[in-house]
Amino acid sequence: MNNLKKVGLSALAGSLVAFSASAAEFSVTGSASLTFDNPERGNKGADINGNPYTMGNSLGFNASGETDGGLGVAVYYELDDDVMDDYDMTVSGDFGSIKFHGSGGSTAFGAVDDVTPNAYEEAWDIIDTDGTATSGSPTVIGGGSGANMFVYTSPDFGGATFKAAMVPSGNAAGSSTYTDFAIAISPEAVEGLTLGYAISDNESAGKDVDKSTGYVKYVYSGFTVGVQMADLDHETTSSSQESTAYGITYAVNDDFTIGYSAHTLEFDSGNSNNSDQESTGVSASYTMGGMTLAGAINEVDNMDGKATSDFEGYEFNLKFAF
Repeated sequence: MNNLKKVGLSALAGSLVAFSASAAEFSVTGSASLTFDNPERGNKGADINGNPYTMGNSLGFNASGETDGGLGVAVYYELDDDVMDDYDMTVSGDFGSIKFHGSGGSTAFGAVDDVTPNAYEEAWDIIDTDGTATSGSPTVIGGGSGANMFVYTSPDFGGATFKAAMVPSGNAAGSSTYTDFAIAISPEAVEGLTLGYAISDNESAGKDVDKSTGYVKYVYSGFTVGVQMADLDHETTSSSQESTAYGITYAVNDDFTIGYSAHTLEFDSGNSNNSDQESTGVSASYTMGGMTLAGAINEVDNMDGKATSDFEGYEFNLKFAF
């Protein structure tokens, strides 16, 4: 009898494994990528010190399937530099999708904080004066972030989609729940037009911080143009900001695209750091099969509102997708 039980359990376990394998699809994604990066860490003309070449080193592991009830379930893990970097799980159905970001990912506002067209990177990107990619880079009115975040995306309602994100508060003193919302509309009556709006609510150091942004993008023939405005209202006096961005790209053919973009940030500051931060960038990309060569040359004046704090930099990337 014991032998029969063992045989029965082994057969059951084998059938469960076979069912899981047939019900889910597994894939690994990655690329061979080489980047040349020179952000010129210093005022214009002061080149970066050190080796400017880096190689991409991440792999994405994907699995997806469907329950008997018709719910879609997917999970993603990114192994980046031998570290489990970004990972998330998604449940989807007729209601839309709910994604839980255990690490990484963009909020509803963060996904659209600058959607003006470019061929490689935004006008304010690439510049990095101290190598941290945060304190030494231009200021942007961006969305919040955090681990263990929920993001809901609605189904398409006649060209309109709604997205909401929430990062629950932690146990640390002063922490608060972050929430934001975004809506995008691509009216069926006007082909190529997209309108979008997003808002966020957060608390920083005990002060309310409200952000909003709106944008318009239009695609006509080989041209894509876009304009976006953003606003940050801070409860602290002289801490609010406003920005305006625009961009245009032109697809010369199916493989080659060029672009120009600009971004201006105004500071409501009572001190001397209240000059308008102005960023501009020229970018291009060329694709042939699985190979993409892209790059940008960007420039920022009065970074973080500091007069004469001017920087420029350039970056080029060669990628082979597989």
